[in-house]
Amino acid sequence: MSDTEKHTEESLAWEQVSCEHLVQDEWIDFRRTAYKLPDGSVFSPFYSYSRRDFVVIVAIDTQGRLICVKQYRQGLGEVTTEFCAGGIERDSDIGYRRGKDDETSAEAALDAAKRELREETGYVSDDWTHLLTEPANATLADNYAHIFLARGCKKQTSQELDDTEFLNVLLLTPEEVEELIRTGGFQQAIHVLAWFMAKDRYDSRHA
Repeated sequence: MSDTEKHTEESLAWEQVSCEHLVQDEWIDFRRTAYKLPDGSVFSPFYSYSRRDFVVIVAIDTQGRLICVKQYRQGLGEVTTEFCAGGIERDSDIGYRRGKDDETSAEAALDAAKRELREETGYVSDDWTHLLTEPANATLADNYAHIFLARGCKKQTSQELDDTEFLNVLLLTPEEVEELIRTGGFQQAIHVLAWFMAKDRYDSRHA
């Protein structure tokens, strides 16, 4: 980055004036913040939050089928179809991330991806590729989604679901997933991104 570009970015940055933690527990840090804007005015309230980083897994079984799950999503109030996903666990009692570079107490993303795939679906894989790490919601949150591709997945065990998890496993073709995306039945934006990141690798592997 050139000095000119850095100076331009710095001139666009907001400066935090005050911050109140409205809810702060093992699941979320929900904040009300005041910021000084680049023109010197102060904007308040601005609401934002921290949550755990999470993983999304585009998993392909030995027959070339995509391993998906159906489960209820409270935000939509609907049952959705999506890829296997889950939060990255932490060693401390505070479950949300504390900054972009704080990975010391977090479960490794790949380990989390392997665990979530096994626990939610019973499938395992020895062929993993990291595709992308992307902010989950850059406007309001500071957590990241780590997207992985798992190929050659084999059913090894039964599901090991958390107390609040109730989901069914689906084995879908790429055409079925794309039809769900087109018709609004595959409703998680990061999961849609994950498929388009993985699609070319799927085609080259299973054409």
